[in-house]
Amino acid sequence: MTVTAAPSTVLDLSDPTFVADPYPELARLRALGPVVRHEPTGLLLATTHAAVSQALRHRGLGRIWRDREPAETYEPFNTLHRNQMMEHEPPSHSRLRRLVAGAFGRGHVERMRPRIEAIADDLLDRLAACPDGKVDLLAGYAEPLPVAVIADLLGVPARDRSQLRDWSQAIVRMYEYGLGAAVERAALRASTDFAAFVRNLVDERREHPGADLLSDLVAPGDRGQSAAPLSDDELVASVVLLLNAGHEASVNTLGNGLVSLLRHRDQLARLVSGEVRVAVATEEMLRHDAPLQLFERTAIDDLALGDVPVGAGNKVAALLGSANRDAEVFVDADLFDVGRDPNPHVGFGMGVHFCLGAPLARMELAIAVERLLARWPTLALVGEPVRRPTFVLRGYREIQVELGATP
Repeated sequence: MTVTAAPSTVLDLSDPTFVADPYPELARLRALGPVVRHEPTGLLLATTHAAVSQALRHRGLGRIWRDREPAETYEPFNTLHRNQMMEHEPPSHSRLRRLVAGAFGRGHVERMRPRIEAIADDLLDRLAACPDGKVDLLAGYAEPLPVAVIADLLGVPARDRSQLRDWSQAIVRMYEYGLGAAVERAALRASTDFAAFVRNLVDERREHPGADLLSDLVAPGDRGQSAAPLSDDELVASVVLLLNAGHEASVNTLGNGLVSLLRHRDQLARLVSGEVRVAVATEEMLRHDAPLQLFERTAIDDLALGDVPVGAGNKVAALLGSANRDAEVFVDADLFDVGRDPNPHVGFGMGVHFCLGAPLARMELAIAVERLLARWPTLALVGEPVRRPTFVLRGYREIQVELGATP
């Protein structure tokens, strides 16, 4: 195999123009090559579908957590990440994932279907009460629905949910590039408060177990698990990870997907008419504007990604949003086509870190879209949706819509 040096780029990943619409620059990176060196950070960027797939599956690349320094300053943030499955590789990752997956596998996801439908209907009833028919679809639907679903799944009491979204957003801002001191301070406060909240909730479940997923996680030894139970730090980190993923990934998936759908009225009509099934359309919503754009991995040993050498310790960033727009895999890749099938997008990742909550996310997205369009099939955007100023986790801050007539 011929080994070649990667072409380079100085692209600013925090530049507002890039963050607003990264896809033209991502196309330029793919044209440079499947693997491109990002000079400002030293990252190797996997740009194509093939390179991203290889990076996500390569066993020589892993999630290797290193505490942020100084450790005493970052301890609340470090503790949450040091003990969660996302920052580990097998065998420790396998143990952590098996315990959480076992709890998921006890029927918790499918039992949520009627509850998701009820939550969606309740939120839509509230939107219907708006006197002029104009609402913020993000604040009124795309955001509260996933938050309520994951909180219900874990058994978080309704009275305690108001701060979850703020804590989650503060923590995940640390995954972005070009951080400021204020972002870091907010993330440390949120890490401390979120962990304390979950520890209290865990103590309650130990005293009063219920039929929720958290109760299963608290006492896995009593439910036929062969692996060593989660330590207290691992349990708190796992619950925070599930809540963060349920908030950020699901909120942004629904928000991004609805904007793509409402910007393409011809595709909306295909879905409303029944020409295209909701389950097919939601896969395109996941592909077209990925809620997670970048996922870092680190070389455990010297290896090659394609024909580009990667030295041990070097980081590779898989650009998921770029992979999902690769014209070598997707015909008319920049077009939003609700009937696209097959649709081998990488929205849920690949390999050992494939999203554990994918079945729940798919069910939640399909129910949310189906219920919304059954009420207001002529739903339309009002003005330009407002983006959040982040690239790695891509989403909206506000989506103003006019509901239109109810059939």
